[in-house]
Amino acid sequence: MTLVKLIKNKEICRTISVISKETKQHIYTKMNKKVHKEKIMWNSIKKYLEQYPERLRVARVLVENGLSTKNNKIYLNQIEIPPVRIARTAKVDRRTVNETLKIIQANRKLRLIFEELRPAGHSLKRIAKHLDLGVVEITPADARKTGILANAAMILTQNGLSIRQAIVDDPELAPEPKLTIIVEKKIPGKLIPELLKISGVEKVSIY
Repeated sequence: MTLVKLIKNKEICRTISVISKETKQHIYTKMNKKVHKEKIMWNSIKKYLEQYPERLRVARVLVENGLSTKNNKIYLNQIEIPPVRIARTAKVDRRTVNETLKIIQANRKLRLIFEELRPAGHSLKRIAKHLDLGVVEITPADARKTGILANAAMILTQNGLSIRQAIVDDPELAPEPKLTIIVEKKIPGKLIPELLKISGVEKVSIY
């Protein structure tokens, strides 16, 4: 897979490298909310669990994967997930998972949040090349900068590229949050300088 990386530095764009490699799998925030609402959501969760780091890790796994809770049980949509699976992912014991579920169930605010969590759906990013789709990954200088998604979408659509999917990493959960947009066909290289001109954009990668 060819990856073209460019970076914006004082309005000067230069190609860093052209390399071939498989991209790493990303875990995306699964709430269909705007980024500032996601921040409010995660801060609300942290407020009740931050004194218990292991329980907070459990909550993070649930949020990142869009897993809901109800009556001390964990669900992926309608499929019940055994607590031991969450324990392995969060690197805690099953007892910690069960304690976290009890806290969520007992706290009305937490319960309302976790009962409504749902996965956003499968990301097309890793299978885009097999479907002849185009992928652009945008790294912002500040993930809370407004207008990046809107301006990127406008550039793509004005050039005849129909958007199939847009995924925004939650800056409260991802160490290097990105905006990933999948379009119906390969993205021409001529659009990279235009995307880099968007205020707040630091780096653009095209697959």
